[in-house]
Order: sequence, then structure tokens, then C-alpha cells
Amino acid sequence: MIRPGIYLLMIMLGSMTWFDCTTLKAEDAALLGDWRLQGDSKDRSSLQLKTVNQGVKLKADQPAVFDGRKAFLEVPHTEALSLGTGEFSVSLTVHTSAELDDVLGTLLSKYDRRTRRGFQLSIKNHAGVTSSQSNDRHLQFGIDNGKIDAEWTDHGQLGNAVLIYSMAVFDGNLFAGTCVPGESAAGRVYRFDKEQKWIDCGAPDLCNAVSSLAVYQGKLYAGTGKYRLKGSSLSESDNPHLGGNVYRYEGDGKWEHCGKLPDVEAINGMVVYRGKLYASSMYKPAAFYRYDGDQKWTSCGVPDGKRVESLAVYNGDLYASGYDEGAVYRFDGTNWSPAGKVGESTQTYGFTVYEGDLYVSEWPHAEVYRYAGKNLWNLAGRLGEEKESMPLAVYNGAMYSGSLPLAEVYRYNGGVDWTNTGRLDLTPDVRYRRVWSMAVFQGRLFAGTLPAGRVHSIEAGKNVTYDTALKPGWRQIVAVKETNRLKLYVDGKLVATSTEFNPAEYDLTNSEPLKIGFGAHDYFNGKMKDVKLYRRALSADEVQKAFTAD
Repeated sequence: MIRPGIYLLMIMLGSMTWFDCTTLKAEDAALLGDWRLQGDSKDRSSLQLKTVNQGVKLKADQPAVFDGRKAFLEVPHTEALSLGTGEFSVSLTVHTSAELDDVLGTLLSKYDRRTRRGFQLSIKNHAGVTSSQSNDRHLQFGIDNGKIDAEWTDHGQLGNAVLIYSMAVFDGNLFAGTCVPGESAAGRVYRFDKEQKWIDCGAPDLCNAVSSLAVYQGKLYAGTGKYRLKGSSLSESDNPHLGGNVYRYEGDGKWEHCGKLPDVEAINGMVVYRGKLYASSMYKPAAFYRYDGDQKWTSCGVPDGKRVESLAVYNGDLYASGYDEGAVYRFDGTNWSPAGKVGESTQTYGFTVYEGDLYVSEWPHAEVYRYAGKNLWNLAGRLGEEKESMPLAVYNGAMYSGSLPLAEVYRYNGGVDWTNTGRLDLTPDVRYRRVWSMAVFQGRLFAGTLPAGRVHSIEAGKNVTYDTALKPGWRQIVAVKETNRLKLYVDGKLVATSTEFNPAEYDLTNSEPLKIGFGAHDYFNGKMKDVKLYRRALSADEVQKAFTAD
């Protein structure tokens, strides 16, 4: 005979067991993929999705190593991966190095470039965006369905600027450097507040332009110059002060001088490569320097006396564009070598890394070229009838470029095909209008112009961005598509939320494979483990508990 108390306990235990099993079954039903990536690439979910290893290093009891060059995991499309308009979540743990000689790349994607449909989750590094390192270690999650883009939004003129020369996202804020006319006017830095409001962060120098911005060792740095406005067919500046100085922002409008680059009147590009900050000279004499702390800059030479201008990092090397010939140059940390002539160009301008390849813009045909290796550059099309392609940036699965003389922005469709998304500068009675600078911020693509000195932005699809640099080392990342919002979590904490959207407008189903460690930006450069894909939205409590359990 069973005592009443024991009988009640058995009922309670049975009920608890039934509840836990039901919860697990619900979890299994929502779990589309479970890749632990420690010794193998098997999917341990109930679906057991086929996973093809394309060069990822897998060792027993060790996280998977992605080389940032060609390695990724490919999961062929199945009906189970048709996400439609429903909720889903991605959870993974990644390790990135503090010192980089390559961009970090895409973590996970299921995206059809032809229809612009699907999703992307990336850690973005954008250097060589004409003259700035505009995004550094920024987590970006986006969805799209190929619908017509919204109109460009005008965010106003920055002071009396004629040129938005530089842009960089730092510590959750967008900063922009200006070039201004006037004998006593100096280039300033502004911080975006909202809509058409900008906060004046001061003038670091006496010269007319803040020509470059970059983030280095957790601080915002600004390079200055006297920009010769006649190069843009405008009246020459009466400001007599030369630049060539670098400053570090200390907040509240205060700038700390970090030294003068010898014989440099205008800094053009700045970039961080292998843990060091580098800067180049816009005008002759050609110069290229490495920052060694305090106010010390060490000359690192130039290739055959040629100027090196925009600076980018790709697959182990630093690349530079040039104004003395239509070519690209390569620096390995010690020596320069040629990286090839670019079509019939006479000048090369900006860089970006798109779908694992390095691209460069140029003058005088507004063409864009893709690096094919062995110093060869292949034509990737032309921006309408424009004369110059300038900044390049990857945003929500697509590559964008700004142009001269009409200040238009084009989106790349693959092959040699580009679509004009709009004209940003309508200043009358001038020869040249430029889209000079770009950055991705608050889920939008921002662009700065000449000669109106205004900033515009656009949202393609729906995006959420974590606009603070992702710390190196191991990080748990969770991207969630709820019914009408996107969310990003880092180490169990909610760090960014998108604006609302209509879920019916975002059918993400496509027949492309799911790619782990590759997508529209680059091959992932780091280590990864515990990748999970759910057909539901994880709650904040679930995300926090999973992080604590790890």
C-alpha cells in the first residue's frame, strides 16, 4: 500500500517530468540546426542537416578555426531552412584576435544576391572608405527581400562645411570631419545626435579640414590637412595653415595632439594594421608613417616614390590606392610591392571587401575593379556615366559606391551591373559634386557630400547594428528576428534593437545554402563554436541563461 504523501510526491514528480519533456520537445521542434564545431561539423539537431566543410580546421575538443581566406561551412538548402516571414534566432560563440591583418567577416548568412533576399550576420571592418576607417569591429544583422529602397534622408549641413571629408563610428556614435571655406575657419568634427541635429566636438587643428578618422586602441583619432579645394573645381581656400597632424579625442570637445607627420601638409588615409596605426600623405612629397606612441611617427617608406592614399587591410597585407598612377600597392609590415595596375585608370581611390574579394574605385571612368590575385584586377562595372567612383562600403548584403560629378550612390548587383539609388548633392552651377565619405550606423548607410557639406542616410531592408567595437576574445553573440523587430545580444546582454517593421513585407525564403563563416562581407577570421539556428525568437531571459550556463 502506497502512503498518501508518497503517492502525492509521485504525482508531482510525474507532472514535473512531463512538463520538462514537453519543453524539450518544443525546443527540438524549433531547433533547425545545432553545430557544436568541436572536432566535427555535424548538425546535432533532429534534422541532422548535411554540412559540407570547405576548409575549416576541426580538431577534437577544440573550437573550429576559420582562416579568413577561403574556409567556411556550407549547408545546402532544404525546405526546413525556408524562414519565410516568421521569427528566428541565431546563437553562436566566437573568438577574435585583438591585432588583425584582415577584416573579421561574416558569421552566418542565408542570402540570395540576385533577389537581395535573406539575412546576414557580420562583424564589419570598413577601412579605405576613401580616407577613413569608418567601421571597426561592428556587429551588424540585417534582413532583406529585394523591395524598393526607401528614399535617402537628409541630415543637414555640418556647420559651414563644403565637404564631409571623413566619417567613423566610435563608442556608439557617428562622427564626421569637415572641410570648410574661409581664411580663419578650421575643419571641425561633429557627432550625430538625431535627424538634422549634430553636436560640435571642436576643431582639432587650425587648417581647413579634418581629412581622416580612425579608431585605435579604444580611442578616436583624427588626421588633419589643408585641402586644396581647387582639386574639386571650387575656389581655393584662403586658410594659410597646413595640416599633417594627428589628434586623439578625449571627449567634451578636447583633442590631444599626437604628433606631426614630417613634410606632410594633409593626411589622406589612416588605418590600423597588426596593432599599429598608419597614416599617409595626400600631396607630394609621398609619405607613409607608423605611429609609435606619444608624438612619435616612424617613416615606413613608399613604393618607388609614389604616393599611397586610401589604406585598407586584406588577407594579411595592407593595401593602398594612389594618385600618381592607376595602381594599387601592397605593404607587408616591412616592404612595399606592386599589387597591379587597374584598367585604364589614372588614379585609384577607395577599397572594400565584398564576398571575400578586395574591390577598388577609380578615376576617370567611375569604374570599380575586383582583385583577382597575382596583381590582376577585373572590371566589376561602371557607375552610370559618372567620371569617378569614390567610397565603397558593404551594407546589408550589397556593395555601394559614391560618385562624381553628380554625387550619386550606386548599388552593385553582380557582374558589371549597378543600380543608381539616388543623387545626394543638387548644388547648382558647380562642376563637381561628390559623395566622398560613408559609414554604417544605427542600421543605416550614411554618406557625406561636396560641395553642399551635408550628410544623408538610407535603410535597405531592415537592419540592427551594434555600434560599439566588439571586444576581442570569446564572445557569445545572439541575433533575433522577432515578429516586428531585430535584436542583438552580446554576452547575454541586449545591445541593439531595430526600428519596427511589417513582418509581411519580409519573406526571407531563398534557395541559397546557409553559410557558416562566409557571406557578403568576407570569410570569417577567427574561431567559432556552438552555432544554433532556431525557428523562433529567443527571449532575453533565455539568452542570459544560456550565456551564464556557458
